[in-house]
Amino acid sequence: MTVTYSSKVANATFLSFHRLLLRWRGSIYKLLYREFLLFALLYTVLSLVYRLLLSEQQKRLFEKLSIYCDRYAEQIPVTFVLGFYVTLVVNRWWNQFVNLPWPDRLMFHISSCVHGKDEYGRLLRRTLVRYINLTSLLIFRSVSTAVCKRFPTIDHVVEAGFMTPEERKVFENIRSPHLKYWIPVVWFSNLASRARQEGRIRDAIDLQNILNEMNTFRTWCATLFGYDWVGIPLVYTQVVTLAVYTFFFACLIGRQFLDPAQGHPGHDLDLYVPIFTLLQFFFYSGWLKVAEQLINPFGEDDDDFEANWIIDRNLQVSLLAVDEMHMNLPHMTKDIYWNDSDARPPYTLAAADYCIASFLGSTTDMGLSDILEFDDNHLPPQQQESFLPRRQESVFGRVRRLLSVQEPPDLTDPRPVFKRHSSDAASSFYPDFRVNQGLLDKAPPSSLAIPPPSMDTLSTLREVSSNPASPESSSSITFPRLVVSPPLLGDEESVGKHQNGFGSSPPEDTPSLETLSISRKSSNCCSPTQLGPKEFRWTTLHVKNRPPSRPRGRQFSLQFSRQSSKASVRSLPSPKALGRRRRGLSRLQSRRFAGPTADKLHLPEPDYDHDFQGTAGNEEEEKEETNSSEEVINAPSSETK
Repeated sequence: MTVTYSSKVANATFLSFHRLLLRWRGSIYKLLYREFLLFALLYTVLSLVYRLLLSEQQKRLFEKLSIYCDRYAEQIPVTFVLGFYVTLVVNRWWNQFVNLPWPDRLMFHISSCVHGKDEYGRLLRRTLVRYINLTSLLIFRSVSTAVCKRFPTIDHVVEAGFMTPEERKVFENIRSPHLKYWIPVVWFSNLASRARQEGRIRDAIDLQNILNEMNTFRTWCATLFGYDWVGIPLVYTQVVTLAVYTFFFACLIGRQFLDPAQGHPGHDLDLYVPIFTLLQFFFYSGWLKVAEQLINPFGEDDDDFEANWIIDRNLQVSLLAVDEMHMNLPHMTKDIYWNDSDARPPYTLAAADYCIASFLGSTTDMGLSDILEFDDNHLPPQQQESFLPRRQESVFGRVRRLLSVQEPPDLTDPRPVFKRHSSDAASSFYPDFRVNQGLLDKAPPSSLAIPPPSMDTLSTLREVSSNPASPESSSSITFPRLVVSPPLLGDEESVGKHQNGFGSSPPEDTPSLETLSISRKSSNCCSPTQLGPKEFRWTTLHVKNRPPSRPRGRQFSLQFSRQSSKASVRSLPSPKALGRRRRGLSRLQSRRFAGPTADKLHLPEPDYDHDFQGTAGNEEEEKEETNSSEEVINAPSSETK
């Protein structure tokens, strides 16, 4: 009978498996105690012979033999061979359990599809189910020793009611040298076809479903017969058994405690009980016993399948389902949740702790502070008051943010890195200024100011387009164009006036270079692209020998203007013209400013040489672009004069 201990280990408690170590039925102690006592007895006999009966010369010879056996016993791959063998046996054992024949699905089809409450209808359904149980019984008789002892002959099968005397005569008259478990299956198919012809099975689809379930049941029976016929190769079983037995035979001599006075390496202590050798025998031999017990689960071991119980259960349940329960329905009444849209079954006091809320996703428990990841220290007092009611942060969140790994400050010169702020392909990009502790603070453009406190923190930013697309060119491919203009310096009041942190689109004039500075309150590097209302105070540094800034400048905005249609493709400058413009701007910058200072924000020059695609204009367009670049260079020089 199968040993069940699931209720003993239902909860993982302190030393929860200790209850299982003292069980005898189905335990490793019951399987191994004979071999263990024999090994301990042989070890003790050899030890006594070495200590008491051998002469000095014989002891020296025994010591050499013991060292030799101990050295080469470890070369036997016991763990490798035994591990693969037990894995194969366990998989085979579980597959046999999965393929046990259960008639439940078939009896449901018979009870619902074979109609008739008269005597013939009842006889038809019971006969179909009896043929199915007879098939499983014939299979279990051929593979299980316990079932074979219960039903040794066909007479016992007829006496048990699985077969009638007339059916026995037909069964014995069929001459076949093979196992005749398939004969009841043929009877079942023929009887089901007759029931369809007589109208007991009213639909051909119902007949097909019944026959399909019958074939599935027959497949389970044939699988068990196949496992009993073709087992694990005998040579593999022999190799594993010999490997384990020869290893411990060598351990009987090699693990003896030798005389410490002889100075043999590893024999400094002289003990009488080889504790670890006995444990090794217990584990390896127990591992082999597991394979011996599971290699045929239809035997009479403690953990073998209860084939006799399966036969009794299948017959009783199947006859009950197709006879007494056929079209026997209870009276339909309204349930207790008839007018209740929120049906909640009650809980007992012992099960009250298991009443939990529904799982809505792993991000449901995240608060607004976990999403935004901002710090109150970076906000002015008026903004702190507006965000404090929203921020109900737990102690765990504060500790997690405190222990989080921060990026080290960059040791190089600050260069803006453009990051996407929205998921839209044509959305704006923000510069990410990474400033270390020793660098001067730089001022941002007013167009990158944070939104006002009254604005929702999770609101979506608008796209600012400098040039709207023409109606006739709306279906063409869009080409983004990057517009960079100097910031407005000296105007701190304009910070935060524009909604979503964007300013109005500046006209496409010649950009003038201004000096930017950033001032921050803390030493942590912060980026405008980080979510959440972090404050960035952008001011200008009053440095000596610095050219005065104009009272009215242009804002710094990074925008994408969608210019589509073929005209926009032609309007793209050629790579040569872009190179000339870049060289002209660099000469202009070198004239106005002798050298770069530490408080300047250096914008990265886009590399137009890599991955540039576009249509090159004609020679007239290139000349016009050359003239425009010359005007850009000459315009500032006239102002300086």
